[in-house]
Amino acid sequence: MNETENKPKHIFDRMLAGGLISNDDPQISALWDGVSRAIKLSAALNSSTSIDQTRACLSEIIGSEVDKSTTIFIPFYTNFGKHIRIGRNVFINHACSFLDLGGITIEDDVQIGPKVNLITENHPVEPSERKLLNLKSILIKRNAWIGAAATILPGVTIGENSVVAAGALVNKDVPDNTVVAGVPAKIVKRI
Repeated sequence: MNETENKPKHIFDRMLAGGLISNDDPQISALWDGVSRAIKLSAALNSSTSIDQTRACLSEIIGSEVDKSTTIFIPFYTNFGKHIRIGRNVFINHACSFLDLGGITIEDDVQIGPKVNLITENHPVEPSERKLLNLKSILIKRNAWIGAAATILPGVTIGENSVVAAGALVNKDVPDNTVVAGVPAKIVKRI
């Protein structure tokens, strides 16, 4: 075994891989530094005065350029930002909250309604483990539409061309070309 195989992965890589992260992880300070950075940069984002300025501020938060074909309305909330990937021609409406420690990928042509929550973070049910972070990524595939005030929980994939109805709570993968609704969300129609 060589030296790089013995070296522990950086906490950011482990976060994106999913699973448990402990509060006493030797690299936890890097996570909290990233959270502090997002809080600081979010102030500028949420006081933007144009779509271009909003796009530029969000690009700084996520660490990659948001395409000019993508529109984000403020306010927009994220607790980390560096684990968000946004495709082309995406629309994100007002007051969305992306908790992205576990990773959020939004493919091209996705529409996200107001007050949508994308949450990649959870905690174990066992009381002795409750302070651990349990991370799982979210993937929203091409041309999906997430309705107003929907919540997507950790580990969920929303299929291509699918629709999540307003107010839905999605805790399972949504197949391509499907409409889901309810709490918890269930398939109501095939497209």
